[in-house]
Amino acid sequence: MKKFVNNVDNMLVESLSGFENAHNDILKVHLNPNFITRSKPQNSKVALISGGGSGHEPLHGGFVGFGMLDAACPGQVFSAPTPDQMEAAANHVHSNK
Repeated sequence: MKKFVNNVDNMLVESLSGFENAHNDILKVHLNPNFITRSKPQNSKVALISGGGSGHEPLHGGFVGFGMLDAACPGQVFSAPTPDQMEAAANHVHSNK
């Protein structure tokens, strides 16, 4: 299967933006650093965060939503997310649980 890629350097951001446009009722995409959170945060539970390399979308971001992950951090293609991404996502979904 072929993929449409406008520019290899912008592939991840374009993919995340399209994913948000398609599912903005469920999730919100944050850029610089890149991470995905639920559009309606739930502070009454322990937050769950996952992450991993991009290229298999909607892998990690596809698990963000009601009854699932609170945030996901997509790394570059086949690369783990950076510590900055994980920290930003954790700070964003932090609850007192």
